[in-house]
Amino acid sequence: MMVIKMIIRFGFVAMSTHVYNSSPSKTMTVKAFQSIPDKRLALRRVLRIAKENIAHTKRILYHAAHNGILFYRFSSRLIPLLGHEVLGDKDFIRALKEDFADIGKVVLDNKMRVGFHPDHFTVLNTPRKDVLRSSVKDLIRHVRMLQSMGLNQAYKCNIHIGGVYNDKKAAGERFVERFLRLDPRIQAYICLENDDKTFTAQETLDIAKSVGVPMVFDLHHHRCNNNGEAIEDLFPIIVESWTKEVFPPKIHVSSPKSESDIRSHADYVALDDIVPFLHVAKQYTKQLDIMIEAKQKDDALFRLVEDLAALPEVKKMDGGILEIT
Repeated sequence: MMVIKMIIRFGFVAMSTHVYNSSPSKTMTVKAFQSIPDKRLALRRVLRIAKENIAHTKRILYHAAHNGILFYRFSSRLIPLLGHEVLGDKDFIRALKEDFADIGKVVLDNKMRVGFHPDHFTVLNTPRKDVLRSSVKDLIRHVRMLQSMGLNQAYKCNIHIGGVYNDKKAAGERFVERFLRLDPRIQAYICLENDDKTFTAQETLDIAKSVGVPMVFDLHHHRCNNNGEAIEDLFPIIVESWTKEVFPPKIHVSSPKSESDIRSHADYVALDDIVPFLHVAKQYTKQLDIMIEAKQKDDALFRLVEDLAALPEVKKMDGGILEIT
């Protein structure tokens, strides 16, 4: 299928370099928590920090919407120490339900696309039972936060397949088995992403198809980790994995920090690291959402949009939205 033009919406991750004092990831160490003699006071401090993180997230969402940016990834550290045993049975997600609902209202009112990317320790194909238990609980917590925002399964938690553990085939099969044992209501919130060291885009796509979820294509990771597969062959099938979803396909882009450190992310995204891909992508989809994983967050987004808008085949539609022909 040949598409004449494509609408691109750009997004950024968690932090803003343009909104003053707005970290959504302020935390509290276990040592600091335990140093407070009254556990009730310690729990109140955690709640206070979480409320501050959520309030900052709300400010960043308003900033994004005001600037025509309709794609954003939440910090997974909105609630300090979430999942740690020191918090006991205190249900902070429930305690923050109204705060989360406020975020959801901003998202829905502005027709934004949002989601989570749980940390690297959330691994379903681990051989360790304790890590598996904590990983499943972490996914459930992320889904509960989205549900508390009033957001349905269109809003995803993006995860990697995991480690190889000396046998990639067995590790992949173990992921499929574990994934299919999850509650279907959790499965519906998940999408899979290729990584830069273990599971390639092709391997991730095969697993995503087998468990029936969409795949997020990380362009930088593909360059670091592939078996010679051409993007022209992979991307049409990746697009197909999103056909039943509300939102269009999404990808991740970043540039390598340096020639000696190709896996780390640079401050900004170079045009050469995205323009050739866009000309491939527009042949297969009319819309594409692109998450920028650069160190300078929204500033990297603003710079990339301006750099792209200077090209003759690109037209700027809004602060974070372009049309390419």
